[in-house]
Amino acid sequence: MEKEVIVKWKIKENETSRILGLLPELVEKTRAEKGNLAYNIYQSVEDTNVLILHERYVDTDAADAHKNSAHYQKIVVGQIVPHLEIREVSSVKKLY
Repeated sequence: MEKEVIVKWKIKENETSRILGLLPELVEKTRAEKGNLAYNIYQSVEDTNVLILHERYVDTDAADAHKNSAHYQKIVVGQIVPHLEIREVSSVKKLY
């Protein structure tokens, strides 16, 4: 069964441009993962410090492999999470 996740990040003031610079590598490596179906990052028009990630994986195992990958640990855990005010992760299921 597919695993779909919506993540909201609110970046601390003055950190947004640095965080945005980390995203191309994260996106490229995540999209290349076995089991990744989609990985898109959106920036709020109203508040440029807010990013929304929409992730889709073939199953829970693929999503877990992403979280345990070297690039996730290095970029997200090591370089992004410490600079967030808010981090909300929601597993969702498509209704329509």
